[in-house]
This record gives sequence, C-alpha cells and structure tokens, in this order.
Amino acid sequence: MGRYVIRRLLQALLTLGIVLFLLHYLTALSVQIRGNPALLFFGGDRTPDPGMLAQVERLYGLDNKCYERVGDPCLSPFVDRLQNFVQGDFGTTLNGNRDVGQLLAIYIPNTLRLFIFATITLVTVAMVLGTWAARHRGKFIDHTVRGTTILADSIPVFLILLSYVYIVAVPLTRWARGIWGTESFMGQVFRPNYNADYPWTTIIIPGIIVGTVGLATMTRLIRASQLENLGSDFVRTAKAKGLKPMRITIVHVIRNSMIPIITGVGFLFAFMLSGAVLTEGVMGIPGMGRMIFQAVQRQEGNLVIVGLTVSAVVVVFVSLIVDLLYAALDPRIRYE
Repeated sequence: MGRYVIRRLLQALLTLGIVLFLLHYLTALSVQIRGNPALLFFGGDRTPDPGMLAQVERLYGLDNKCYERVGDPCLSPFVDRLQNFVQGDFGTTLNGNRDVGQLLAIYIPNTLRLFIFATITLVTVAMVLGTWAARHRGKFIDHTVRGTTILADSIPVFLILLSYVYIVAVPLTRWARGIWGTESFMGQVFRPNYNADYPWTTIIIPGIIVGTVGLATMTRLIRASQLENLGSDFVRTAKAKGLKPMRITIVHVIRNSMIPIITGVGFLFAFMLSGAVLTEGVMGIPGMGRMIFQAVQRQEGNLVIVGLTVSAVVVVFVSLIVDLLYAALDPRIRYE
C-alpha cells in the first residue's frame, strides 16, 4: 500500500508541475504577443514615464528580457513564481493593487461551499435514481428515470439559473418571508442572489443547480454498475440465505459498485467547474470562477495564473483521492 501511495503522489506532483508550466508558458506567450500588461497599471491611453514603467515592471516581475522574445518559455520567472507560491506570496493585482492572497481567502471558501452542496446533490440524487432504476430494470420506472435525467442534463445550466433567478426566486422569497420572516432560514434560502451575511444559506440553491451537471451520466453509470452486480454469484447467494432486498442492495450491491461511481464523481467534479463560473456570475457569488472570469476581462495575468493554479491543485487532489479510494475499496488495484 505504501508504494502505491508514493507512486500516486509522485504522479500527482508531476501532473501538477506540467500544468503549472503550461499555464506559465501560455501567459508568457500572451505577454510576448499582446504587449506589456504593466501599461494597464497606468490606465487608458496614457503614456507612462519610462522610469515609472520600469518600476512597475520590476514590481510585477515583468522586467525579464524573455518577455520580449516570442516563444521563450521564461524559465527564470517560472522558478521565481513557484518559489513565491511555496512561500505564500501570490503577488498583487494590476488594477487596485490588492493582495491576491487576501482575495483567495474570500473567494475559495465560497467556491468550496458551492461544491460541497453540488457534490452532495449529485451523489445523493444519482445514487437514489440509479439504484431505483436498476431494481426496476426494463420497467416503466427505469425508462422514466433515464428519460427524466437525460432531459434535465440537456438543459443548459445558464438557462436553469436564469429561470430560477427571474421567474422562481422572487415569488418564493416573498412567500417564505411573509410566513417565516426576512431573517429566517426560509426567508434567505430562496433569494435570487448571494448574501455575505448568510454565506451557507444563500449558496444552497446555487449548489443544487450546479449538482444537476452530469446527473444523467452519473445515474446511468450507477445503474449499469449495479445491474452488473445484481447478476453476480454473491448476490444470488445472499438471496438464497434469505436476506432482505434492501440489505442486499445496500450492503452487497452498492458497496461493490463504488469504484465506477467514484470514477464518475472525480470526472464530473472537474466538469462542474465550468458550471461554477456561470453560477457564480449569475448569482453574484464571489468565488473562484467569477474571479478568473473577471481577471481575464481585465487582463490580470497574475490573477488568472493564481486562479487556474488553485483550480488545478484541487482537480489533481481530487484525482489523487479517487486513486487512493480505489486501493481502499479493492486491494487488487495496488498490485496492478
């Protein structure tokens, strides 16, 4: 088990290193082609004093000559950036000169809350529907579950968000506040935008909406995995011993179907990042997706790199956890 964990850790670090270098190289290439982003510090079409420009370039690490040669990987700034990241120094923004570390302390918790509710929604709903469909294979319930989840998955996330914000949220909020009051849980949970005074309550509905991303895929995966195990010898033995159907489903079928389910969760976790950008934008949630989107609009190269680096670290970490869970659920995987 120890060798397996070490091997997966090394693979995760290698993957993360490659991703970080590609992010750095693409950003450097953008600077080399589009021009010096330090000019944004002075705003508009104003021509800055050469001395002041040189000072800003040194401040933001743009004074290296490699940024003047198109195609140069700029290895020296890349190493400096990694050293700063390790030390907890993420730099400052060009517009407003705000500390990026302080921004991350605001944005990361909100995105984590969003993904907690999204993951719980996806796993719970898909597990219930997939198990229900598998137990009624070929019947009306099976066809209904598959058709409904495919229909839900085919509707774009932004359309669901806009429909909720402009059609559903306002009357629901008025109704809830008229009964329970403005400051109550029900009075805040349906509101159409994020409220920093109620960070957990006002992020439940957006999390549920993000959790619908990939629902059909996960439901079909759970259904197929459980159908495979329902016809296995150990399930027939359990039935022959007189075990109740619910116990057989929970203890034997679901437990032995977890590996493909974990694979699906790990894959869809990265896929939900795209839904998070739209959700945070429409619902006004100050999260990582919104931060990256606004940074691209403002040409904040450093902020884009930091945001994508955090996203890459999270995706690699989730993939590592999935690999380790494989070994915990099936010891044979350690020796493959």
